[in-house]
Amino acid sequence: MQQKTVKIHRVRENTTAILKEAVKNSELHGKQTIFVKPNMSHPEYLPGVVTSPALISKLVGLLRDDNNEVIVGESNGFNYPCRNAFEKTGIKAAVKKAGGTVINLSEDKVVKVKSPSRHSPVKELFLPKTVLDADATVDVALMKTHEFAMYSGAIKNLFGCVPSNRRIYLHPYLSEVFYRLYTIIKPQLTVMDARIAIEGNGPTKGNPIQMDLMLTCNCALAIDVIASKIMGLKLEEISYLDYIARKTNLHYEEITVQGLQVPEAARKFERPRMDLPVKAQMLVYRHEFLTKALFCSLGFVKLLQKATIAYRGRPIETS
Repeated sequence: MQQKTVKIHRVRENTTAILKEAVKNSELHGKQTIFVKPNMSHPEYLPGVVTSPALISKLVGLLRDDNNEVIVGESNGFNYPCRNAFEKTGIKAAVKKAGGTVINLSEDKVVKVKSPSRHSPVKELFLPKTVLDADATVDVALMKTHEFAMYSGAIKNLFGCVPSNRRIYLHPYLSEVFYRLYTIIKPQLTVMDARIAIEGNGPTKGNPIQMDLMLTCNCALAIDVIASKIMGLKLEEISYLDYIARKTNLHYEEITVQGLQVPEAARKFERPRMDLPVKAQMLVYRHEFLTKALFCSLGFVKLLQKATIAYRGRPIETS
């Protein structure tokens, strides 16, 4: 079994040396195609909410030095097309400048991946051919709390590899879906940019906080376990992480931490406020029929957001 090693760096602007070391240690060289998954959970760039274009440019440039092709991909949001997000966030221009290409995964060919277990509640997933054909995947995540999942990091970032903008229909089975994505895609390197993190009712409408951290790891699950510890969250609070850790038999004590240690980096994050709109939507998400029935149209989502604004002054998430 490969040793799970997370390195915690204190950093502000100069990320090049950290990325160089991470790419080298991950042996990302001599590949035909490397797929990079950024976090684009909003159609415009917001620090801590969307991956930094400058960071993605540096990373793509480093990967292009020793590999043939670097493809950065994301899927359509529930209510916005990915191509617009690539443009407005500045990620498309940053990737092109570094010698990479971008792809809207929602427009890619899809491959049906069946569950290896007949007892799985998720019998099959339809995933982009580009992701499955890549020789390696790099997961570029952010550190956030999440209204419905408590925590959003590296593994949840892989949810954007599901090309359907109706992936919200998978919410009743998220723990199993995330487990499958983690074991199918197997990111060879995960980079978590936590210079700015999000606390409270994230992932997009929470409060930005200055953490000045960057985490790198050879395992998306291990980096999530350590990041959640830094945030003061308990593993059992994050049902999908707890589920995957149990399924893969990963224990916190087995993760090697280099650089800063967790107590040196720790900050107690404000948890999401579990008010009436959140509780109502979480109740819907428990049932496949209700989720599909209520979220089948953008009109309902807009109505839901208006009701939430009236209730507390801002819309709830739908990712």
